[in-house]
Amino acid sequence: MNQHFEVIVIGGGSMGLSTAYHLSKRKTKTLVLERFTFLNQTGSSAGVSRQFRIPYPEPYMVQMVLDSVPYWDELQSHTQKPLLDKVGTLWFGDPEVKSTEGNIKAAEDSLKAKNVPFTKLDFKQIEEQYHFRNLPSNYVGLFQPDGASIDLRATLETLLAHNKQSEYVSLQEGVEIKSIVEKGKLFEVKTQFHTFTTEKLVLTPGPYIDEVCRLLNFGTEVIYWNMSSAYFKKTDAYINYPTWFVFQNPEGKSGNEFYGFPEVSWDHPGYIRVAPDFVINPIPSPKQRTSIPNKAEIAFTSQWVKEHMKGLDPTPYFESTCFMALSSNANKELIIDFAPDYVPNHENIVVYGTGWAGKFVPFMGRILSDLILDGKTPYDISPFKLGNQFFKAI
Repeated sequence: MNQHFEVIVIGGGSMGLSTAYHLSKRKTKTLVLERFTFLNQTGSSAGVSRQFRIPYPEPYMVQMVLDSVPYWDELQSHTQKPLLDKVGTLWFGDPEVKSTEGNIKAAEDSLKAKNVPFTKLDFKQIEEQYHFRNLPSNYVGLFQPDGASIDLRATLETLLAHNKQSEYVSLQEGVEIKSIVEKGKLFEVKTQFHTFTTEKLVLTPGPYIDEVCRLLNFGTEVIYWNMSSAYFKKTDAYINYPTWFVFQNPEGKSGNEFYGFPEVSWDHPGYIRVAPDFVINPIPSPKQRTSIPNKAEIAFTSQWVKEHMKGLDPTPYFESTCFMALSSNANKELIIDFAPDYVPNHENIVVYGTGWAGKFVPFMGRILSDLILDGKTPYDISPFKLGNQFFKAI
């Protein structure tokens, strides 16, 4: 193998594969290094469904989703498998609650600001139209019809297949990065097998972002969530749900906010995935990551399904976790930035990390490829250029 590349992408999950996909379109000689296997379930790509939804409390996030649509359409042209199952998005719950997802009223204002259509609902309409029950009378909702369930496995498979076929992309899995050393205008990336050189680095290792950044002598201020998830068997074959999120005040140890998906053919047919949007005990480092979910979090989820969802057996099946690194600010924002200026060649190191960005997969690769090749992107990423807050010299 030739040991020199124009760009090395560290992390071969959804964002790394999407970055390589876009770099190949610009005929850039690219190497993707993945510590596990491609299509693995070890990082933040765990689970095979994600929510594509437009409601956000910030207009810039609504715009980000709208900007992603042409990139989803373009990626769809490369596969026969539907990548998005368009079922709509339902946000509902206590209108006063503000959470990491935002607030219902703020989301309404953002959708109006961007001229995105939606329908407002009271608690009875939510129950009658979307199969929930026993909701408090003060609950309100909004339904946005363009929401979808993302087939993440098919998305990753499509990106991986394209990269494998590209003459510009090389892929290596099972690779441990031992060191990254600046050598003049180059970086020397040493693994347990080979040493590579490159002019430019894109860091997309998901929840392992801090470990990789530390090889370049800076750290990231993040918190780690080992998020629980379970599936619930349908007892009524005719009932289905949109993608949804419920806003509620915490109750004791329960964060009391949950989200869910429709039944889909690619992800345990006959079952519906419901998960808590909170963790009781964040973990201190990736070394504590486990595929075994917190029993209390699953129990709270099961109880909510029992009390408030029709047509489901509240017994949890196929329990799992999704491992996340999140920024420590209130909104758990994405970080998309260059390395700090005290790092040699910092303008040739692009860092993506933290947050939930499954809905942006094909679009994020475009942004990261723009940044590493051009030093800028035509899209507004100013809300995510947070390196000055979260990168720390070590």
